[in-house]
Amino acid sequence: MAKTANQAENAQLKDIISHAKEYGFVYPSSEIYDGLQAVYDYGAYGVELKNNLKRLWWETMTRLHGNIVGIDAAIFMHPTTWKASGHVDSFNDPMIDNKDSKKRYRADVLVEEHAAKLENEGKEDEAKALTASLARLLEAEDLAGVRDLIVNTGIACPISGTTNWTDVRQFNLMFSTQVGSVAEDASTIYLRPETAQGIFVNFLNVQKTARMKVPFGIAQIGKAFRNEIVARQFIFRMREFEQMEMQFFVRPGSELEWYKQWAETRMNWHLALGTPAEKLRKHDHEKLAHYANAAMDIEYEFPFGFKEVEGIHSRTDFDLKSHQEFSKKKQQYFDPEINQNYIPYVIETSIGADRLFLLTLCNAFTEEKTEEKSRTYLKFHPAIAPVKAAILPITKKDGLPEKAKEIVELLKYDFNIIYEDAASIGKRYTRQDLIGTPFCIAVDHQTLEDNTVTIRHRDTTEQERVSISELHGKIAEATSFRRVFEKI
Repeated sequence: MAKTANQAENAQLKDIISHAKEYGFVYPSSEIYDGLQAVYDYGAYGVELKNNLKRLWWETMTRLHGNIVGIDAAIFMHPTTWKASGHVDSFNDPMIDNKDSKKRYRADVLVEEHAAKLENEGKEDEAKALTASLARLLEAEDLAGVRDLIVNTGIACPISGTTNWTDVRQFNLMFSTQVGSVAEDASTIYLRPETAQGIFVNFLNVQKTARMKVPFGIAQIGKAFRNEIVARQFIFRMREFEQMEMQFFVRPGSELEWYKQWAETRMNWHLALGTPAEKLRKHDHEKLAHYANAAMDIEYEFPFGFKEVEGIHSRTDFDLKSHQEFSKKKQQYFDPEINQNYIPYVIETSIGADRLFLLTLCNAFTEEKTEEKSRTYLKFHPAIAPVKAAILPITKKDGLPEKAKEIVELLKYDFNIIYEDAASIGKRYTRQDLIGTPFCIAVDHQTLEDNTVTIRHRDTTEQERVSISELHGKIAEATSFRRVFEKI
């Protein structure tokens, strides 16, 4: 019997998860103790890929834009920070339990997934009406109405298959802990649920010390923590994750123009990295967060459907104004061009490093089948590939390993290089395909005669003979971030 589209998508995700573990990209955390749900570790090639993605984002922001600088704020912040930001009072998800399976779900996700199913069945009008109803109920904070919507629509628990639901309740997502030797009323502190507030509380520090003029941005990469009740789909939704955020401070009244500009710029960044245009889409928010006057997501078509990878938000002056109110310290900027003090408005671009990693892995995972053979490889853009080249002596004798190691010495200071001499050359090519290495450099007996080697290209499997003296330049040209930057 033929597989349904949904079954095929689930099978593909399982293949990607299996590949990620087997070839050193992602492991379940503390797996020897049966793991910890929704927490993962990055392996030898995973950490290289993730670091390359973070570095590419960082250099895009700070090198290509002369008016953006970076910071690295602490994870722990004064607890009043989260009162001012609204997280203490309103950082909640609507949860619902199924009484038969005892499983807990995000109520809004249940409805959205059912709407996606309707859309796949060609019932687009019904799907739109359902999501519109959900948006109205959430906006009105009508949790009883959300439960009624789930029951009346016939949305069942995936485990029990029943609609025996509890009431919908709000759960705060922040992790809290205690810190010693502080006043009793401030002893509870939080693991930050987002990195943005570290930027906002340092707005004036950065503006003054970096001598920035509005418009300007502050970029940051850092860990954030959310007590996700429903954490699934591999590393897409985790309790400990990494964000790459940039807050761009602008003159009030110009924010929507900047919002459109940054939405376009960020979409172009994903396209420049090699993500197919048909797998990306923009999704405008129907329900805006309390701090925003415009918001959209860049979504990618994962094996489990289109999901958010990056958000662009026009946050108005909510954050700085709120911190000014709670701290009693002015958060104003004097604009010499108009001779006026004001609290800047903010455009935020926020992308999850882990979600970008998963997008990159899904996009790169390639299975080719012909009548003669099948091949699986990871088609990473060479600029972000974990390993740039593998140096492979044909045999372990006749001086070939020594010559190969000379080439490693020539390249290792500028590129992440692997040396391998075990197994047949064909098996070694396959191994490098499976971790996404763009170039395999074979060292043979002719190399000893004329200082030439064979480069085998991952995507085409084509080979070319080049001089050792050309290797550095060829690899540098192919793997340079400039190859990405020029397309943005």
